[in-house]
Amino acid sequence: MNFDIPEDIQHFLGEVDAFIEEHIKPLEGADDNIRFFDHRREDARTDWDRQGLPNKDWEALLAVAKQRAIAAGIFSYPFPKEHGGRDGSNLGMAIIREHLAAKGLGLHNDLQNEHSVVGNNIGLLLMLEYGTPEQQAAWLPGLKTATQGFAFGITEPDHGSDATHMETVATRDGDDWIINGVKTWNTGVHTAHSDMVMARTSGDAGDALGITAFMVPMDSPGVEVEEYLWTFNMPSDHARVRFTNVRVPDAAIFAGAGRGLQVVQHFFNENRIRQAASSLGAAQYCVNEAVEYAKYRKPFGKALATNQAIQFPLVDLQARCEMLRALIHKTAWLMDRDGAFSVSDKVSMCNYQANQLCCEAADTAMQVHGGLGYSRYKPFEHIYRHHRRYRITEGADEIQKRRIAGYMFGFMSQQKPKGVS
Repeated sequence: MNFDIPEDIQHFLGEVDAFIEEHIKPLEGADDNIRFFDHRREDARTDWDRQGLPNKDWEALLAVAKQRAIAAGIFSYPFPKEHGGRDGSNLGMAIIREHLAAKGLGLHNDLQNEHSVVGNNIGLLLMLEYGTPEQQAAWLPGLKTATQGFAFGITEPDHGSDATHMETVATRDGDDWIINGVKTWNTGVHTAHSDMVMARTSGDAGDALGITAFMVPMDSPGVEVEEYLWTFNMPSDHARVRFTNVRVPDAAIFAGAGRGLQVVQHFFNENRIRQAASSLGAAQYCVNEAVEYAKYRKPFGKALATNQAIQFPLVDLQARCEMLRALIHKTAWLMDRDGAFSVSDKVSMCNYQANQLCCEAADTAMQVHGGLGYSRYKPFEHIYRHHRRYRITEGADEIQKRRIAGYMFGFMSQQKPKGVS
């Protein structure tokens, strides 16, 4: 058993680091762009007069960085070679996401909105897996160049984590479908060209089958963004969206009628392992910074690092980082070997453990740094506020544990939903 990072991924990490130093760091330092990353960051990023949405200058800067990464062939790492990528693996993406997050805040990788010079483009991968030839022709060019994208309308106001209970329904009307319902925490709809809306087309609440994914253009009559929900970490691009008699053609169906749950589960598994790796990287950054500060800071004439009250909490966090890293790498490797549905229990383990670890590491780093750590002149409060959401939004800790228990006790199986080819 070899735990070394594969040679091709090591080479790619070196290529990414060189690209960041040559092309991203200078951009970050130009024209006071650093305001988006220093103590002014939340105010600079947020348009308080436009429902708390991301500031347009902020999003424009992210777009420039992304286009530079696309031109360099960095952004497209996970894409298949025939689509300009490098056939990047889940293991590769996990290692890369951790590597970038461990560098701390910066234009190279901003965890608040999943921006990265290496694209976490699950939408493109889903389009390749499930899209019709017509959908692929319409979407792939824009997805590959980050000029077009779609949001995911899954969560509903009264049901939250229960993705099988859809009050949003779609009914047949000739060759079309009529969609009615409400989605919440519908992230990214302010820039999305379409919303992938999950709606029940058959069956009863709680049934795995009968949920259909529809690609709904955001400018469709009857689509209304009612509110952007302000959060612990601003800006917010999380909307409550109402669909009132929204008409879409049969061609809007994605992955086949009644098979939306497969899309959701596939999206969750691939996204959660990447997000867990990001949380691990952010946790490692907090530990590293706290260790260095403890060696430097000398209250009462001796370094903080000589105190066991400082050492032991950081030792525990480092041990957890090492153990979690091994599990994340194993899980991503198994996902590459056996498919996204083969390791659902381990994905959930990685996810809730990494998110808890990151919050604890950020909190400990704040404590070690004292008043400076509590201030916005250090990034720990930002890391805590951002990653605290993942203990809810990427599947609440309790839901992750429930999933693991389902596999442990035989109530669930690690395979595609029944009835899905």
